[in-house]
Amino acid sequence: MNDDSSIVRLTATLREEVSRLRPGDRLPSSRELVRLHNVSPVTVSRAIGRLATEGRVITRPGSGAYVAPAVTRLGDSADMSWQTVALGDRVVDDSEVSGLLTAPPDGVIPLTGGYLNPALRPSRALSAAASRALRRPDVWAMPPLTGLSELRRWFAQELGGDVTPSDVLVVSGGQAALIHAFRALAAPGTPVLVETPTYPGALAAARAAGLRATAVPMDRDGVRPELLAEAFAVTGARVLLCQPTLHNPTGATLTLERREQVLAIARAAGAFVIEDDYARYLTTAPVPPPLVALDAHGTVVHINSLTKALSPSLRVAGVVARGPAARRLRASQLVESFFVARPLQETALEFVGSPAWRRHLAALGTELALRRDTLAAALTARMPGAGIHLVPRGGLHLWVRLPEELDEETVVEAAGRAGALVSPGRIYYPAEPPGPRIRVTHSAAVHTAELVEGVRRLATALDGP
Repeated sequence: MNDDSSIVRLTATLREEVSRLRPGDRLPSSRELVRLHNVSPVTVSRAIGRLATEGRVITRPGSGAYVAPAVTRLGDSADMSWQTVALGDRVVDDSEVSGLLTAPPDGVIPLTGGYLNPALRPSRALSAAASRALRRPDVWAMPPLTGLSELRRWFAQELGGDVTPSDVLVVSGGQAALIHAFRALAAPGTPVLVETPTYPGALAAARAAGLRATAVPMDRDGVRPELLAEAFAVTGARVLLCQPTLHNPTGATLTLERREQVLAIARAAGAFVIEDDYARYLTTAPVPPPLVALDAHGTVVHINSLTKALSPSLRVAGVVARGPAARRLRASQLVESFFVARPLQETALEFVGSPAWRRHLAALGTELALRRDTLAAALTARMPGAGIHLVPRGGLHLWVRLPEELDEETVVEAAGRAGALVSPGRIYYPAEPPGPRIRVTHSAAVHTAELVEGVRRLATALDGP
């Protein structure tokens, strides 16, 4: 008999025997096992060794092998139910965010997601920037806690107004910035105002910080000032989260006049405005100045991330804040993660300081405009019963109203079966949605032909979900 097969067979036999015994029971001696199974002492030794490695038995020199206590058996399912009591009801729900980040199955066209398709990313130029960054003499040294001074200067110059490098804190991407801002500016259990609809990641971040998201309605020009003032008065909230430029998911952009109204309302309420400026680099069309450039009172906490325009793995963002709010934000980052890794900061600095940055933005803006127009035309042609909220001047998405008689969840599921992924509208609302909606993204597909095919599949789902 082959030695290896003998070991495997004896191990399997003893494994079954161990399963019938109680913890602490002694196995037959090696001599008895040799006799009972007609194998060599070496085979017995190795079989017992395998069971010990699996955590099923323990050996005691001079005494023999014993069935291990149940809690140490690696092959058994451990009982983790005690954790439910210890953890309590503090749950962080990541289901809506993880759904947006999950890669589509093979053969399925992504009409959802929040990042650029690899074909749109400047991967080669980023790799070159990373190579240059890694040759810098201090690349592995600890960076300043608030970020590299040159990178902070760059973020300040991008925003204009009277923003200075000392106002900037470098953090690990826009999502981290949102969490830091919520924790720094609002106490757990208090309300925070959000545009409705709004980005699901922001709603998840607010809930994770223990905040209650309160919806403020929008129109085609963004958040409605009169309802914003009422919401501050009714709730007593001291924080508003706002995406004034190419809002996700609607694509709305606040006019300069409305930006000034929002700032005046927030100042009157003694409240902060968290400005999520995620899409500033996702257009070649002119856009109004950021809220922070219009703010002289420390009302605005501004978030400017490089991630959306470059790569999901280049998680670098600049947060602008002034006064005690800035100190709280810095403390939040310090106690949670210390600082952003220096090689990542150096890579970002190398890239945005090179000609490749502006070339990439110009090419990206042109391509995104083509994709937006292609998607809008396909939706109009294939889905005449649906309505596009507006065709924005940039960004990554179109917000689509479905016919009232359709069930949103049924449509989304049917689209998935037809081979097209879209985002259900309900996840963008902190309260009840006004009707069936979907967000359709044009940046995740490989090319425009795939976009058109994706809309064809989506239309099929609408015709017979």
